[in-house]
Amino acid sequence: MSEMSVRKNRVVSGVVVSTRMDKTVVVRIERQVKHPIYGKYIRRSAKVSAHDENNDCNVGDVVSVVETRPLSKTKSWRLESIDKSASGEDAE
Repeated sequence: MSEMSVRKNRVVSGVVVSTRMDKTVVVRIERQVKHPIYGKYIRRSAKVSAHDENNDCNVGDVVSVVETRPLSKTKSWRLESIDKSASGEDAE
Protein backbone atom coordinates (compact mmCIF):
# COMPACT_ATOMS: atom_id res chain seq x y z
CA MET A 1 0.00 0.00 0.00
CA SER A 2 3.01 2.31 0.07
CA GLU A 3 2.90 2.60 -3.71
CA MET A 4 1.35 5.86 -4.87
CA SER A 5 -0.33 5.80 -8.22
CA VAL A 6 0.92 8.78 -10.21
CA ARG A 7 -1.78 10.07 -12.52
CA LYS A 8 -0.49 11.59 -15.73
CA ASN A 9 -2.36 14.79 -16.52
CA ARG A 10 -3.87 15.19 -19.97
CA VAL A 11 -2.05 17.56 -22.34
CA VAL A 12 -3.92 18.85 -25.39
CA SER A 13 -3.25 21.44 -28.07
CA GLY A 14 -5.63 24.16 -29.23
CA VAL A 15 -6.08 27.69 -30.55
CA VAL A 16 -6.60 30.73 -28.32
CA VAL A 17 -9.94 32.38 -29.12
CA SER A 18 -10.21 34.95 -26.31
CA THR A 19 -7.83 36.79 -23.97
CA ARG A 20 -10.23 39.32 -22.47
CA MET A 21 -10.05 38.02 -18.89
CA ASP A 22 -7.13 38.69 -16.58
CA LYS A 23 -4.80 35.66 -16.30
CA THR A 24 -7.26 33.51 -18.27
CA VAL A 25 -7.44 32.47 -21.92
CA VAL A 26 -10.17 30.57 -23.74
CA VAL A 27 -8.76 27.76 -25.89
CA ARG A 28 -10.68 25.89 -28.61
CA ILE A 29 -9.68 22.22 -28.72
CA GLU A 30 -10.59 20.39 -31.92
CA ARG A 31 -10.83 16.65 -32.43
CA GLN A 32 -12.08 14.42 -35.22
CA VAL A 33 -14.61 11.67 -34.63
CA LYS A 34 -15.89 9.11 -37.08
CA HIS A 35 -19.64 9.16 -37.76
CA PRO A 36 -21.09 5.86 -36.47
CA ILE A 37 -23.19 5.15 -39.56
CA TYR A 38 -21.67 7.01 -42.51
CA GLY A 39 -18.00 6.75 -41.57
CA LYS A 40 -17.19 10.34 -42.43
CA TYR A 41 -14.87 12.15 -40.03
CA ILE A 42 -16.54 15.10 -38.32
CA ARG A 43 -14.77 17.95 -36.55
CA ARG A 44 -15.87 18.43 -32.94
CA SER A 45 -14.60 21.25 -30.76
CA ALA A 46 -14.70 22.22 -27.11
CA LYS A 47 -13.80 25.53 -25.49
CA VAL A 48 -11.92 25.43 -22.19
CA SER A 49 -10.71 28.21 -19.90
CA ALA A 50 -7.01 27.96 -19.08
CA HIS A 51 -4.85 29.77 -16.54
CA ASP A 52 -2.26 32.10 -18.12
CA GLU A 53 -0.23 33.48 -15.21
CA ASN A 54 1.73 36.13 -17.14
CA ASN A 55 -0.88 37.05 -19.79
CA ASP A 56 1.53 35.89 -22.53
CA CYS A 57 -1.02 34.61 -25.07
CA ASN A 58 -2.66 36.45 -27.94
CA VAL A 59 -5.71 35.50 -30.00
CA GLY A 60 -4.75 32.96 -32.67
CA ASP A 61 -1.81 31.42 -30.83
CA VAL A 62 -1.50 27.63 -30.90
CA VAL A 63 -0.93 26.53 -27.30
CA SER A 64 -0.60 23.39 -25.20
CA VAL A 65 -2.72 23.18 -22.07
CA VAL A 66 -2.53 20.64 -19.27
CA GLU A 67 -5.36 19.44 -17.07
CA THR A 68 -5.02 20.49 -13.43
CA ARG A 69 -7.02 20.83 -10.23
CA PRO A 70 -9.97 23.25 -10.39
CA LEU A 71 -8.69 26.81 -10.11
CA SER A 72 -12.14 28.42 -10.28
CA LYS A 73 -15.70 27.55 -11.31
CA THR A 74 -14.77 27.18 -14.99
CA LYS A 75 -10.96 26.89 -14.96
CA SER A 76 -9.37 23.47 -14.62
CA TRP A 77 -6.66 23.79 -17.29
CA ARG A 78 -3.26 25.50 -17.14
CA LEU A 79 -1.19 26.94 -19.99
CA GLU A 80 1.87 24.76 -20.55
CA SER A 81 3.52 26.35 -23.60
CA ILE A 82 2.91 28.56 -26.60
CA ASP A 83 3.66 26.32 -29.58
CA LYS A 84 3.13 28.84 -32.37
CA SER A 85 2.37 32.52 -32.04
CA ALA A 86 -0.24 34.25 -34.17
CA SER A 87 2.30 36.78 -35.48
CA GLY A 88 4.13 33.98 -37.30
CA GLU A 89 7.30 33.52 -35.28
CA ASP A 90 7.74 30.35 -33.23
CA ALA A 91 7.89 30.72 -29.48
CA GLU A 92 10.54 28.69 -27.64
